Amino acid sequence: MLWLSQKADRFEEQSITRFDPRFWTVNFPRPMMAAVTNPGGEALDVSLVFYQRSDLAGLIWESEDLFDHPLLSYEARRDYRHVVLTFRWQSVGIKTLADGFGPTLTIEGRDASGVSRTWFVRLWNYASGTASNAVITLDFNHLDGGFFLPAEADPVYAGDIDRMFISMVPDDYDPEDDSPLTGGAVEGRVSMSDIRVTGGNADLAIGDDYVKPHTIRMANGYDDSFNITPARLMRNVLQLGYREWFTHYVGMSHYYTMAWDAQALRWVVDPAAPALNAATLAWHTDLFSRLARFRMTLVLSLSFEILDQNAPDAWAQRAHDGSRALTGWEPPSTLIAPTNGEALGWLERVFSAFGDLMDAAGLPPVFQIGEPWWWVSLGEGRIPHFYDPQTLAAYPLETGHPVPAMHQSATESPSAEQQLFLDWLGEKLGAATHRLRDHVKNRYPGAHVALLFFTPQVLDDSAPMLRSVNFPVSHWASPAYDLMQIEDYDHVIDGNWADHARGVDSVVSELGYPLEKTQFFSGFVLLEEDRHIWRNIEFALEDAERRGFSERVIWAYTQVVRDGVVMFDLDQKEQDLAGFHDVRLPDTVSFGSTGGPRFSTRVVATASGHERRNRDWDQARADYDISSGLRSVDDLAQLMAFFRARAGRAYGFRFRDWADHRSSLDRSPPAPTDQEIGVGDGSNQEFQLIKRYGDGDMAHIRRITRPVDGSVRIALDGVERTTGWSVDPHSGLVRFDVAPLEGAVVSAGFLFDVPVRFADDALSLSLEAFDAGAAPAIRLLEIKE
Repeated sequence: MLWLSQKADRFEEQSITRFDPRFWTVNFPRPMMAAVTNPGGEALDVSLVFYQRSDLAGLIWESEDLFDHPLLSYEARRDYRHVVLTFRWQSVGIKTLADGFGPTLTIEGRDASGVSRTWFVRLWNYASGTASNAVITLDFNHLDGGFFLPAEADPVYAGDIDRMFISMVPDDYDPEDDSPLTGGAVEGRVSMSDIRVTGGNADLAIGDDYVKPHTIRMANGYDDSFNITPARLMRNVLQLGYREWFTHYVGMSHYYTMAWDAQALRWVVDPAAPALNAATLAWHTDLFSRLARFRMTLVLSLSFEILDQNAPDAWAQRAHDGSRALTGWEPPSTLIAPTNGEALGWLERVFSAFGDLMDAAGLPPVFQIGEPWWWVSLGEGRIPHFYDPQTLAAYPLETGHPVPAMHQSATESPSAEQQLFLDWLGEKLGAATHRLRDHVKNRYPGAHVALLFFTPQVLDDSAPMLRSVNFPVSHWASPAYDLMQIEDYDHVIDGNWADHARGVDSVVSELGYPLEKTQFFSGFVLLEEDRHIWRNIEFALEDAERRGFSERVIWAYTQVVRDGVVMFDLDQKEQDLAGFHDVRLPDTVSFGSTGGPRFSTRVVATASGHERRNRDWDQARADYDISSGLRSVDDLAQLMAFFRARAGRAYGFRFRDWADHRSSLDRSPPAPTDQEIGVGDGSNQEFQLIKRYGDGDMAHIRRITRPVDGSVRIALDGVERTTGWSVDPHSGLVRFDVAPLEGAVVSAGFLFDVPVRFADDALSLSLEAFDAGAAPAIRLLEIKE
């Protein structure tokens, strides 16, 4: 189902012209906003929203592709010598080409001697036309930095450039003044059209692989993709095989319009202004038109989350001491209080603004209310944030009860009065999501509304009050919403499969949505160094398929592209049960075979003679030759029959590796204490069979997925247990009827087979050659499960 690819793995390449308009990006500091889009042809547009005098945006070209999938990225070529770039520049709302601080091409790289350098090329020096509408020609062989030429000429060395960007600033720009622009936000717009590139270095190779369409769906977050073009995003999505459903979370920090709060001295969401800023409008108009063109169903996701520094004071959830709810992001976000009518009204307007764009693009109206909850801080404190002024004022007015003593930790046991308050909070959360649901359904006839439920922050036995405030079953039970969407990233990341199963089972059973209206979101890998988590994500997606959920969604686009993730369906996968026959190659054939584990390591020798080694595979893949095990014509007949029954490479099967098929490291029979497979925590009931090779941190751990039936023995703290557990012979997963106690050492002994397939679809055998003692190699390859 999941493969982590690298650039060296791609099969197809084509050429693009350097400075292809799809591959430019934008960057800028807060609070301003910008977006780059492609209107068609050799052109790009930049939409800008300036809030303060020091705002500066950069339109960027990277010599190394930082934002595409390894199978689809363009080549890194830093030599721009002999390149000539020509384009028409048109701008409004920014300093013109002729102005001081006007659009400047900043080039970062190294000079001919390898010393880091930065050059500042004033575009007006290479323009023909007016200051806001000109044709610009940049010949990289004859390019000079400096404001006045030739007096201040600083020749650019174009042979070693890392990146370049064009600066764009408001008319009132002052790099030393962070004060708000007079009159409020200023919108700007830049168009680069008729982009032409000529010369010997004009073309770049680019990956052009196409993954077979599959049934895993893509989710994207605007906060992670605002800087790239929608055309670039859709190229990756489509060529990686994602189809039909596309979930787009609008994020919590870029889409809204802001105003300066002179009292708080910060920029805050402006509920009186248009809900979406101009850059967000431009970017999403482009994206939605492309999604419609490929007939994809967009799920537009909006949550109660907003960047804390931009959230109005009255909207934020607060703790007993008045402190604001803060998530773990940096900078942190906060959560809108479900009792705040003004904030809910603003969320309605946000839904409407995006919904109108969807309607204009011809997309069906499908919306997601994302992760609605009352916030409880992470970590040991578990501080509830149930006590903002609006909520405290509303409770006695609506119920006639005084606000009870405030909880300082979600792990506290509530009194009867406190429980009434907690139940009321749950009712208010349910009412808030219903208000948003009803708004979009009234505005868009035929609209579908989904609710995204995050189980780890709600179904927590250590903090049972979370269920009261964040799981209003009476409001959310089927058929209240058209789709129920489940996510449990914390459980997946930690590999906590017992809580994963318990949380998913609770949502399914208590809310009662049919399988065809239930979807599962699996993710996510925040940091590149944690790529091993993708295996947990894969397992969770497979579990969702086994459960029969209608759609499985991977979170999120940015991490999929960064880590080279390739998805494919189970029926395309070697170890799919439909492609595996649970039979063993006869022992008379396998005994005497040769082979064993094989790794994939790329070794590069440097000019100094040192080596650089890169390990491609986390786990070894065994490779066997069974020809040496054929000793008689009967063996040959058995092999031929077995090969035909497996249809060559089509079906996998079990194989006994006579050199390594026991849990023990010697030849002794399996003992229940051979391999430690986990330590109990009082809740986890499932443990994976493993075999450990070596000791300490350098040990290699091998997952055992095909134990021999009847051979598994289990012990807790060294004492064998003959009952109270079971093992899945198709996965090697041991499940206890009752979770082992915290600290209990779980160990196992077993015999095991290796899942393999034939390496080829043909056997080239000759009876005469066999009788003469010569048999061609007959290879088996291990199937990774």
